[in-house]
Amino acid sequence: MEFLEEMEYAGDIPEGWKWVKLGEIVFINSKNLTSNYQYDEIYYLETGSIVKGRLVSPYKKFYLKEAPRRAERIVNDGDIVYSLVRPIQRHYGIIKNPPENLIVSTGFAVITADNSKVDNRFIYYYLTLDEIVEYLDSIAEGSTTAYPSIVPDDLKNLIIPLPPLPEQKAIAEVLSSIDDKMELLHRQNKTLEKMAMTLFRQWFIEPTKDGLPEGWEIGKLEENLTIVYGKNLPTNKLKDSGYPVFGGNGKIGYYTEYMYEEPQVLISCRGEASGKVNISDPKSYITNNSLVLERTINKNISFEYLKYYCLNYDFTQFVSGSAQPQITIEELKNAEILLPPNTLINKFSYIISNFETKIISNKTQIQTLEKLRDTLLPKLMSGEIRVKI
Repeated sequence: MEFLEEMEYAGDIPEGWKWVKLGEIVFINSKNLTSNYQYDEIYYLETGSIVKGRLVSPYKKFYLKEAPRRAERIVNDGDIVYSLVRPIQRHYGIIKNPPENLIVSTGFAVITADNSKVDNRFIYYYLTLDEIVEYLDSIAEGSTTAYPSIVPDDLKNLIIPLPPLPEQKAIAEVLSSIDDKMELLHRQNKTLEKMAMTLFRQWFIEPTKDGLPEGWEIGKLEENLTIVYGKNLPTNKLKDSGYPVFGGNGKIGYYTEYMYEEPQVLISCRGEASGKVNISDPKSYITNNSLVLERTINKNISFEYLKYYCLNYDFTQFVSGSAQPQITIEELKNAEILLPPNTLINKFSYIISNFETKIISNKTQIQTLEKLRDTLLPKLMSGEIRVKI
């Protein structure tokens, strides 16, 4: 890449850089709700709704008087939100173009950069370094709170190598360009899936509102699909690269092996996510926090049809247990599956297969970009690789 140049690195920071405490260049939790807050309604971001810089669920809207107790932190455009609970779960991101009445959970530290000294994106990328996340998580594990957590002072006391502001901006620009490309691909996939979902509902849901059309049937899941658990994989065996690993709430890391050549439809079967539908990537490993719906019995059920049928189906009705929610294979056997004529399934699958091919291609590009960013990140942050200014 032309904008980067190699340099010898022996553990010291480059000339012109300096060591600083994070607390000297940022403000943390500087704005909180008060009794004279000007809005009656708020948008709310909770810690679980953002992962590695991406919103995985939209802001929730509340009347202020009915908002969760933890809705207290005011955020502005460019602020960094960083979860104080279990840092290893990587619930962090930069707030971009927020509504004026966006409030975030007290489970976040809200980090505001002193723009005269530091680029907010540079600080964000520094805080996402594996070594920093792991260090903060080790502090959290030693805490005496109900959940492993850190406090704002743990962030303020971090010592970071700080380049001059123009170089900070250049480093952040390199990493942001990669993230922006990944976000574009994610948005393309969402658009494709939305189009496919619209077609599915028009063809298979609307016609059934007044009863089943002639020739359509309702079958049991166990009669048409093979339902199996994923395999146990302790979290300490997860890798930073390799084949994607899917747990109960989506991708959780990588491993040296994969279980399925093609993408699979998964149903989360343990914990709060029980009943959630996930779609694995090609060549993925599936943990036993998910049930896999294998298309081995009724060969007429295509992957495309099964995917969008399941995304429209409420599997949470089969969740049992309050302290530890779960779905068992035995319970899921009774789930229903709509069986329209095979010709209609085939026609739908023919159209949507082009969408799915593009989605898989985009996911492959995203994985490549993730590896590039993860390789560049520590080298740029340490000065091992310099950016031409």
